[in-house]
Amino acid sequence: MTRAELAAGITARKEELGSSLVILGHHYQVDEIIAHADHIGDSLKLSQIAARLATSAPKDRPVKWVVFCGVHFMAETADMLTPDSVSVILPDLSAGCSMADMANYDDTVAAWNSIHESLAAQGWRGKVVPITYVNSTAAIKAFVGANGGACCTSSNADKVFAWAMAQDKNAKVLFLPDQHLGRNTAAKFGIDVATETCLYDPRRANKGEEFGGATPEQLLRSKAILWAGHCSVHKLFRPEHCDQIRADDASHPEHRRTTILVHPECCKEVVDKSDLAGSTEYIITTIREAPIGSYWAVGTEVHLVNRLAREAKERGVHVR
Repeated sequence: MTRAELAAGITARKEELGSSLVILGHHYQVDEIIAHADHIGDSLKLSQIAARLATSAPKDRPVKWVVFCGVHFMAETADMLTPDSVSVILPDLSAGCSMADMANYDDTVAAWNSIHESLAAQGWRGKVVPITYVNSTAAIKAFVGANGGACCTSSNADKVFAWAMAQDKNAKVLFLPDQHLGRNTAAKFGIDVATETCLYDPRRANKGEEFGGATPEQLLRSKAILWAGHCSVHKLFRPEHCDQIRADDASHPEHRRTTILVHPECCKEVVDKSDLAGSTEYIITTIREAPIGSYWAVGTEVHLVNRLAREAKERGVHVR
């Protein structure tokens, strides 16, 4: 089928199914998908919308199907939050998140046990609090919950981190699966990430390195143990990109000032060289409220940036 035929078919089917069908489109989807979405947002927001619609729908017109145009962990979250009577459908079952896939249950259990054994052998007495980013599998979320931890978003990571550190005077955080959000959050909390954090890499552990490349001494002195996962999209942004933007501004005939706005899944070196960092919703709100004539460089997924740029252009705001 051509794109036009596909679009017409989707529109016709939506009209047939009416309110029994809800299509959710994640911010990172292409425009052709977003055009058919009933609701657009980040993963947790969309899951919450699905749950609200499913539980508030009239009994004679229930929501039966939720089509989540996103990746596997997002559909899992929607499935957990909606009633059992609702079928959550992931159009492409192979659609995965590289970050979520970097932390599996067995590796996490092995890490948890070896970290505790090492700390106990060194005489440490305290509490390790696991925190997982919402961009993780249901199995990891369950593990974290079963071990007294919590799930966070990029919007509330600061608060969840502070909550975890308040659990014990010797508390340590095991942050999964995104090392960069974990490192940036730890730094905002006041932790010296150079000396008081370490990296646990499950791939190195599976090759025989007992603590995933960390040493017992690093585990002991660290307040945050970071899982060696990352977002393949946000990893593309490098400090030299920030440097180039500053150089371009300096050589511009009008000496313009570009505000660099990035997601905290970017590495700390990028976040440190940026003007602002925040969640997807924060990025969207900031651009929509940006003053006319301002210049912005946004470090997040390209389809979202392109849509924001087109929208902002109509207001005289320059986004790249």
